[in-house]
Parts: sequence; C-alpha cells; structure tokens
Amino acid sequence: MTSRLVKAVRLHAVHVVLRARLHGYLRHRRDLIRLGSELCGWWVPAQVAAPGAVAYCAGAGEDITFDLALLARGCSVTTLDPTPRAVAYVKSLLIQDERFRFVPVGVWSEEDAELPFYAPRNPSSSNFSAVNLHGTSDYILARVKPVQTLMTEFGDTHIDILKLDIEGAEYRVLESLLESGPLATVLCVEFDQPQPPSETIRMVRKILGAGYELVHIEFYNYTFVRVRD
Repeated sequence: MTSRLVKAVRLHAVHVVLRARLHGYLRHRRDLIRLGSELCGWWVPAQVAAPGAVAYCAGAGEDITFDLALLARGCSVTTLDPTPRAVAYVKSLLIQDERFRFVPVGVWSEEDAELPFYAPRNPSSSNFSAVNLHGTSDYILARVKPVQTLMTEFGDTHIDILKLDIEGAEYRVLESLLESGPLATVLCVEFDQPQPPSETIRMVRKILGAGYELVHIEFYNYTFVRVRD
C-alpha cells in the first residue's frame, strides 16, 4: 500500500470517527447552499450569503471559487493568504471589483507579527502552515494579524461569513476569536489533519458553547451558524 493511500485511508477513518461522535450536535437546515468548486466549496445559509454581507476568507491557496461565488452574490469579500503561490494565483485572476480585496497576510491570534510558514511535503501543493502541520524544515517568513486588527484597518464593524482554511492554525485562531471576538454569523472551518480527534471534538464543543450551531459537515469542512449571544 502506497503512503498516499495509507494517508487517504487514515483521513477517511478519522472523518468517520468525528462524524459519528459529532452527529448528535448536527442541526440540519433547509436553507443551506453550496458555493465554490468540488474541492474548495462550502455550505452556507443562502440568506446570509446575500448582497451587502461582509465575508473574510482566510486561506486562498490556488482556488478561491468560494470567495468569488460570494462576490457574485453581492457580498463584500476580503481574501487573505501570505504564501507566494497564493499571491501569484489571486493576482493572475485580475479581479476588478471594488467589493473584493486581497490581503497578502495570514490570520493569527497575536498582533502584527512575522511568522515562519512551513512548506508542505508535496512540492506541488501550496498549503504552507504556520504551525508546521506537515513536519517539514523549509519555510518562508510572512506577516500575520488577528481578524479584529484587519477589521479595524478596513473599517468593518462586523463579519457575516468567516472562512478559516489555514492549515492547522485554526485552533489557535479560534481560541482567540471565542475569547475576544469577533464572532461571525457564519463560521466555516477546515479542521486540518493530522490532529487527534479529541482535539477537534473539544474545539467543536467550545464553538457550540459560544452560541453556534453545527449545521453541516463535509469531510473536514465544518459550518457553524451563530444563533445566540
């Protein structure tokens, strides 16, 4: 069995465990729509992904079809990613829309800083990780900022949709968001692997305790909707 197949089997097994353990927390909604490509799409409530909504999408990689789908629905979209291939990819799209901004910084829990982003094991991948998710030694240095700092800089008073696809840094960022805000109406999180299932379950429960409902799971992509303060 090849290493790639072993990894795929393991990922599927962890997903099955998480899905079974978290099934009781799922609250299905009929208003969800899927936006974006097959690999990089997300489920969100249609009435939130509406004209005038404010969306922050952390983690661009080389697929921002979700961001562009939100833009097409009339949302204001801020896309964030400091890694070279992501920067080159987004710039190559030549997006001319005043409601779209691309910011080449990473999302983090601490004030304006510079962190190493470690390279993926697969050289064809653009998924650099600030927490060295892949256990590699090569890295680049990139600027990072908290979501709240970015909002202040851009004059946004709230976030309707926040997507975190940030290669393992989601746990650190989520802890900060749940402690001091901002709390978006819709929270889309990819819980990247490898991580112990217990850690993901702990974080999901903490998000639920902050007034969210878990409304959809698609492999490691989780959608939460805030229903109470």
